[in-house]
Amino acid sequence: MAPYLVYEVLNARYGDTFALIASAVPPLLWSGYELIRTRRLDAISILVVSGILFTVIATAFGGSARLIQIRDALVTGVIGLMFLGSLFLEKPMIFYLARATQARHTAEGANEFETLWLRPGVPAVFRLMTAVWGVGLVLQTALMCWLAWIWPIGRYLLISPFIAYAIFGAMMAWSLWYGNRRKAIGAARDALQTNPISTR
Repeated sequence: MAPYLVYEVLNARYGDTFALIASAVPPLLWSGYELIRTRRLDAISILVVSGILFTVIATAFGGSARLIQIRDALVTGVIGLMFLGSLFLEKPMIFYLARATQARHTAEGANEFETLWLRPGVPAVFRLMTAVWGVGLVLQTALMCWLAWIWPIGRYLLISPFIAYAIFGAMMAWSLWYGNRRKAIGAARDALQTNPISTR
């Protein structure tokens, strides 16, 4: 809501390009506050800061208002392509992100994750989750770019964050559901291996 209000206030006097650049200030300030408060740079903050840097670069090279408008979407698309590209590596990006999160909670978190990778079926789980997130982020970028093309700038600034959060929330909910489902299957398999049911 704050970027939309900043844009609406400044657009009439300073033009859409300046107003769009100024609309990036509230999320940048919020990300700075969260970084100082938690002393941790999370994924959302990285997206916001990357979007601001893209705005600066686009402006320096004469970027149009439409190009500046979709800065966050383009950064999201690049991250989605990185997810998909990591499928060709030994371990995909989701694994490293999950390992980094686990390492912040326990001193042995990283080592535990390396051991987890050796369990049967675990690599396939991380690869599927990476593929889903990669495709989802790329499709989100395509949708946002299309909406930016057909919608007025004010409407895009007002509604697009809710669409982005809805897509992000859906992928996060799927990840939690799928992760818990795989844990349940793994726990059942381990139980059968340690205490197999005898048949007569």
